[in-house]
Amino acid sequence: MAPTKNKSVSAERSIGRRSLLAGMASLGALGALGTAGCSRVPPEGKVEGGNLLDKLRHQGSVRIGIANEPPFGYVDKDGEPTGEAPAIAKVIFERLGVGEVKPIPVEFGALIPGLKAQQFDVVSAGMYINSTRCEQVLFADPDYIMLDSFIVKKGNPHGIKTYKDVAEKGLKLATGKAYAEIDYAADAGIKEPLILPDQVAGLDAVAQGRVDAFAGTNVTVKGVVKNSPRVEATPAFQPMMGGKPAYGAGGFAFRLSEKNFRDEFNKELLKLKANDFEELLKIVKPFGFGRPEMTRKTAKELCG
Repeated sequence: MAPTKNKSVSAERSIGRRSLLAGMASLGALGALGTAGCSRVPPEGKVEGGNLLDKLRHQGSVRIGIANEPPFGYVDKDGEPTGEAPAIAKVIFERLGVGEVKPIPVEFGALIPGLKAQQFDVVSAGMYINSTRCEQVLFADPDYIMLDSFIVKKGNPHGIKTYKDVAEKGLKLATGKAYAEIDYAADAGIKEPLILPDQVAGLDAVAQGRVDAFAGTNVTVKGVVKNSPRVEATPAFQPMMGGKPAYGAGGFAFRLSEKNFRDEFNKELLKLKANDFEELLKIVKPFGFGRPEMTRKTAKELCG
């Protein structure tokens, strides 16, 4: 999700929430149109080959579900999809013979339901790959791996470095709706973190003193605090689950009925990772991603 470059917290709030409302309106309009001409939905949990890619090639366009969360995926001022995942999508779909990429912005928690309801063709939002989600969708191999960070007040007055610090000091934590950080917090013993719409709302909550920290991915947190005089990002750290590293690796998600589509997409993604990630790095660098975020892990490993 590119680093936020707004000049004030007020501007950050306006842009983030306005985009979200526009996304929900788009989702509603698509729902009203129905699913005529879309692929058949298979029985729940069944993986099928599918022919959606052939249909997309014929029509020349693909709909990508995004969560309007910089720097992973969002809509720019011209209404175009941008961010780490849409930038990758544009390159891969061009190579797959699909020339146009259309963004469908929704709340993060609506991405998998929207995909299953055929309101878009693929999730392009940097979604973390985990076993629970793998039961509902097919993932391509991850295109990045990420550490976590906190938004805290300037000077980090509570000395927060990890989730355990928040729990042991009895501090108030917030994070985003449907974020993996909810599980990380619970594993550390943090009870009922405040759930907010996005990282912009998290910045506001910390700046106003309603919470002591907001948990998110390192790249997201660094981007949103960049121009704020009241808050800062803590150093990146590796979250844990059950005493083991919890790898935050994100990728594109496809319906269970479209294994062929996922496999063809994955082939092109692996080509971008060739030559020590040279081509992939060129695509994602403008959005704050670098070599530390590159990974050779596979969706199969992460699905467990």
